[in-house]
This record gives sequence, C-alpha cells and structure tokens, in this order.
Amino acid sequence: MNTPKNLFSYPRFRPDYNKPAPFLPMSRAEMDSLGWDSCDVILITGDAYIDHPSFGMALIGRLLEKQGFRVGIISQPDWHSAEAFRALGKPNLYFGVTAGNMDSMINRYTSDRKIRSEDAYTADGDPNKRPDRAVTVYAQRAREAFPETNIVIGSIEASLRRIAHYDYWSDKVRRSVLPDSKADILLYGNAERALVELTHRLAAGEPIRAIRDLRGTAFMVSRDWKPGSDWSEANSTRYDTPGRIEPHADPYEMKSKEPSSCATDAAVPAEKPVLILSREERQAALREQRNKTVVRLPAYEAVKDDPVLYAHTSRILHLESNPGNARALVQAHGERDVWLNPPPLPLAMDEMDGVYDLTYARAPHPSYGKARIPAWEMIRFSVNIMRGCFGGCTFCSITEHEGRIIQSRSEPSILREIELIRDKTKGFTGTISDLGGPTANMYRLACKDKKIEESCRRLSCVYPSICVNLNTDHSKLVQLYRKARAIPGIKKILVSSGLRYDLAVRSPEYVKELVTHHVGGLLKIAPEHSEDGPLSKMMKPGMGSYYAFKEMFERFSKEAGKEQYLIPYFIAAHPGTTDEDMLKLALWLKQNNFQLDQVQTFLPTPMAMATAMYHGRKNPLHKVSADSETVETVRAGKIRRLHKAFLRYHDPENWPMLREALQRMGRGDLIGSSDRHLVPRYDTPAMGMGGKLSQRTMPKDLNRTKKPGSSPLQAQQARRPKPAGNRPGKFSAPAKAGRK
Repeated sequence: MNTPKNLFSYPRFRPDYNKPAPFLPMSRAEMDSLGWDSCDVILITGDAYIDHPSFGMALIGRLLEKQGFRVGIISQPDWHSAEAFRALGKPNLYFGVTAGNMDSMINRYTSDRKIRSEDAYTADGDPNKRPDRAVTVYAQRAREAFPETNIVIGSIEASLRRIAHYDYWSDKVRRSVLPDSKADILLYGNAERALVELTHRLAAGEPIRAIRDLRGTAFMVSRDWKPGSDWSEANSTRYDTPGRIEPHADPYEMKSKEPSSCATDAAVPAEKPVLILSREERQAALREQRNKTVVRLPAYEAVKDDPVLYAHTSRILHLESNPGNARALVQAHGERDVWLNPPPLPLAMDEMDGVYDLTYARAPHPSYGKARIPAWEMIRFSVNIMRGCFGGCTFCSITEHEGRIIQSRSEPSILREIELIRDKTKGFTGTISDLGGPTANMYRLACKDKKIEESCRRLSCVYPSICVNLNTDHSKLVQLYRKARAIPGIKKILVSSGLRYDLAVRSPEYVKELVTHHVGGLLKIAPEHSEDGPLSKMMKPGMGSYYAFKEMFERFSKEAGKEQYLIPYFIAAHPGTTDEDMLKLALWLKQNNFQLDQVQTFLPTPMAMATAMYHGRKNPLHKVSADSETVETVRAGKIRRLHKAFLRYHDPENWPMLREALQRMGRGDLIGSSDRHLVPRYDTPAMGMGGKLSQRTMPKDLNRTKKPGSSPLQAQQARRPKPAGNRPGKFSAPAKAGRK
C-alpha cells in the first residue's frame, strides 16, 4: 500500500477561520452569530446532534472545521417536504447525508419487524423522528431543495447498501442505494481520508463527477467507463475460491532465481534471454496488475432472482475487503454500473489522535434543553480507544464498515480524553463507564508483519483458529488500564464493550487485570451458541475458549475477593441452527443456572455473510455453486419465536410452545417437575392472563433456593446493564450493527 497523505497536512481552506464554533450551527441565527453568510458543507443526520466524537456528524463536522470549512448541521429534518432542508441555505460545496449512527431500519424495527418503542439517538427517545431508509429519503429531499447542489452520502446505512443487497424488511434484494438516492458519490467505511480530500478538491473547483480516484468511494458510471485505457476487467466467477486468486507469496523470500540453460521459449527470440523475476519482483508485478483490474460482479438483475449468485457476490465482496490487496468492483444496475473503488486505507495512530483530540463541546446541542437522549446518557462517560475488528463474525457489520485492521489511539490521547470527561462533562462522579470499542481487547493488536497483512485474504484472523501471524500481546492494554485508573479524580474504570475471550485467554495477566479492577460485578461476553453447527456459520469459537475464560474469571475474582458474574449473550434462529441445536443450548443454560432476560433473535443486516445464508440458503464461506452446501435457515415466524423461547425456557409464557415442540421432537422426557426437566408438565392455576407466576406458586424446581453466588440471576436483576445498542456509525467513525 502506498503511504497516504496525512489527514492534517492539507492547507486550511479558510486560513483566517481558526476559532472552533461553540457548536456547529443548526440555525440561521447561529450562523449569523458566527458571521457566516453561508455554509461550505451542510451535514444532514437522522440523529440528534451531540457534539462528541462518538457521534458521526460531530466527528465529521469538527474534522472539516479543522480543515478550514464552515460546517452546518441539519438534524432530524421533517422529511415530508423539502422546506426543512433549506433551513441553512444552499451549501457552497455539498450536502453530506447520513442516516445517523445506526442503520435507520435496524434503529426503527426489531428482528420481528415490529416498530421499536424508543429511538436511543433522539431527544426523549421519540421513535418517529426519522424515516425508513433515511439516506435515500434525505438525499432526495436535499436534491429537491437545491437541485444543482452536490449530494454526498455516507454512514453505516450507505456502507451496507453500496451494492445490491438483501433487505430483510421488504424480503427482497434491493438495488444499491446510489441509484435510488440519486447521490453523486457514496463514501463507505471509515471515510475520513476520502471526505477530506473530496472536500478540498471540490473547494478547488474540481467537478464532483470528475473525482473518480478516491479509495472508499462508490459512484454510478456508464457501462463502458474505466479509469484508463490500461485497465482490464475480470469476471468474478474466476475468483470464487479463497486463496486461489493468486498464490500467497512468501514475503520473506527475496532471492532471485538463476536462469536455467533452457530458459527460452518459442515465442521469444533465442538471442533475448528470458528474465526470471525474483519473488519480490513478481509480487510487485502482481500488485500492479491488481491495481488496474476491476472485478465484475453479477448484475443486480441477476442476483435479485438467483440466491446462488447472490451468495457468490457476497463472497467476492468480502474477499475483496483487505485494503492491501482489494481490487475495484463493478456491478451493473440496468444500463449503468455501480463502481466501487478499493476500501479506504486505515488511519495511522497520530491521525486517530488528531480526530479524537478535536475541539468538541462534549454535550448535546443547547436546542434540546433538558431532554433526555438515551444514547448520550449511555456513552457520555465512556472512551473509544480503537476501531475495526478482525473477528469476522458473519452476523456482524463491523467488518463491512470499519474493516479488519485495528486502528488504535495513542495512550496519551486516551488519557487526555479521560481528563476532559473528569473536568468538563456534567454529572461525572469518578467512574468511566467504558474503555473500549467494537471489541474491548483488540487495542493495538495486529498482524506481526505488514507484508503478510497486506497479502492476506482470510475472512477472520481468529477463526477457525487464531492465526499464527496475529500478535495477541495484551501488555499495552494492561499498561493503559493502569495509567487510566491512576489519574487523579478517577475512582473506577469499567470495561463494558464486548470482549473477545478467545484472545483474552492468551494473556492471563490481562484477564487478571480486567477481573481485579475493571469489572463492575458483571462482564458481558458473547459465546452466541453452544453447538458447533451454528457456531461454524457464525465463525465463532467453540465452547472450549469460553470454559477456559470462565475458569480464569472465577479464579481471579476469588483472588480479588469479589463476587462477579459472566453474562453470556446468545443468538436465536441464526442460519445453520436447528431446533435440536436450540434445545441443546437451552439444556446447557439450565445446567449452568442461566436464566436470560435480554435475548437476541438473528436480524439479517444488509451485506453480512450470514444474511446471504439466510436469503439464499447457501454458505458463502466456501465456494458457492448450485449444488454446494445448503444452510439450514429459520425463516418462519413461529420457528423464530420457538428458538427465542428456548433461550427463555424459564418464562411461563413460553411453556406451552416448548411443550408442543418437545413432544414433536420426541423429547417428552424433558417435560416434568424435577431438576432434569426443562419445562413443567402443567401451567399452575395461579398463572394469570399475563402468563406470570407468583413466587409462592412456582413449581418447586424453579423456586428452589440456591447457594449464594451459585446463579447470576439475582445479580442480573439488580445490576443489569442497559443494552449497548450499536456503536457509533457515520461517514467514518466506529459503527456497530452487530456484536463480537
């Protein structure tokens, strides 16, 4: 990979514009107070505007402000007309459109397609402040407001819809968001680099339709368009087997081969010796060839009706996701093409620091008054230390949006933010609620060799086993924890982000440090399932790693004199899961005295590999063909509810459904009132219409007294954390539409 231009090396667009605004303006009155007659860029977001680096529009807005641009915010506009989109006037350069930190459909609907009762990113949790498919709606309204203005779309919603994608809510394959939104360009992933360069080039007078060379961008072109005459096109069906695209060359082999005495060919004149290239030279030639090759994916019109082609397309997209070796992709939509440049190059540590060290007000915009914004309440005392994830879980959208390469902040930058929270965040009492990221313990973990990293095409660094080339040393994270909790005024540093425990067990020192100092009684981890069938479709480790971590957790908790519990998360109805798998998981939960309250049913998110399994019943983790592996898929609502009921076997409302299923499965022996049974034979007379049992009338086995500390149920009820939801997502900042 070429060394990219540093984010902060561009000359300021307005050299005299140096003082950051208290808040980016959301009204003409605020613009007037700043002395602005217009905005260079206007960002439209589906979220309430909170000026904090965990919220996408704030991070992007402050980054562009640092570059010398005047940036305004239109937050949650009324989309029923174009009037709200004229609030700040016409932008000089472009409208930047995003649905917000979450995909608007995931934000609004549950996995059962029911409307959620609360929107965490809205004042007072109002669930009706954003439209479905907000990026498309906002972009269309912005175009209506000012037809000649450039439209740039981004955020996790745009990222996950950059090509033809299965849409769970309409149960069909939809087109790329580009033709529907009529946007000029789409920025996907962590797109700070593309956004900063794009903005400077537009400011210099370059037409947006001429800007076609930025990594991490997608746009519509004619069917015969190519960046240059030296470009070639390859059909994606040539590359349907991982690792066979090109041999994985040994990056350490630098020796040149000596020409042999017969190193001639009939097509080459005898007097001209055949040049035998070294491995390094061949690699350079291959890279040059790759850089000028575009892979043509099956057209939208083909994949929308052919699940096998859809799975194949998903597979190719994920194989072409490493910034070090990914090629451009193209997919026909009617008479035009959607062109995707290779993914963005990760930010260096000093650039990450620069982004998070910008001048943020670290508070909601004053226009919200005293309104409660749930997402702000959840993160205002937390610190994001990294982005990206190399886990590759098939149900999770982190990798599709943020990539597999971990981008970490420096220790001083993180410690400075903790001090800012201590000194400036209203209501701080001394506890940092989270020091983490998409995965809490991937901080500064990376491939041991940059050349290997750039040539790798694995979908996961930790599945089916942890790669021998992966550095799993947690010592830098341990050092960070120790320095963070030593800051004056800091009473407690908690780690609330999801933990990758198969990595953690490689570092007993880390587990001890975590358990002794950074667990507030409960620690969330995500085995996701107990059975190998669904785990293999999730690309998650087996239960051996869980038991190893559990043993360490309990041992170090005991040594610290603390009563602490692991809270495992599981997914119901994931592709590859049978009724028998869910029954075995329910029995495992009962055996281990887990009575789960919050459980998750698989929700197919656009572009995830598990979504391809759900839609087409084909496994894109392997070569896809009409006769390749068929994946067991739970689609019927009744079966999805049954799988969820197995996770909550203890809930009386689920007993009739579970009894019927157990009889059908030939497992009537699990119906009864002893410890070995899963559900009681009869509902008690005391069960009312609501299906709840009083404590005194519970079956004896469910009302038995446990020794203190033998079950986490009481601790869950007393101290259950709020669900973390999605990590912030935007044009470029961390996003989480799944979990690790």
